[in-house]
Amino acid sequence: MTKQSIVAVAALIALLVPVAALAHEGHPHRFMGTVSAVQDEQLEVKLTDGEIVTFTLNAETIYRQGKTKVVGKLPKAGERVVVSAMPVEEGKVMVAETVQLPVPATAAR
Repeated sequence: MTKQSIVAVAALIALLVPVAALAHEGHPHRFMGTVSAVQDEQLEVKLTDGEIVTFTLNAETIYRQGKTKVVGKLPKAGERVVVSAMPVEEGKVMVAETVQLPVPATAAR
């Protein structure tokens, strides 16, 4: 590889790195874990990596069980959930856009 080729590859990488860093902005991120607390309008979830994340619940938060939208059902401590929320600045609380609740087990036939 010539010196000119190495410089060209390095320049290309330098131009593409900022684009890759921006690739995940502008869409909700998904957080999977177990509900550790539900208080007032906040949901606390212990993620699969052990980190605890707090989300604000509001009138726009959508709750689902499977593909079905449910109304008036909040998650309970110990339940596994998937929360979609837009990332925010460090120190701020994310607002949950959707909370995927566990699907109840079907009765044995």
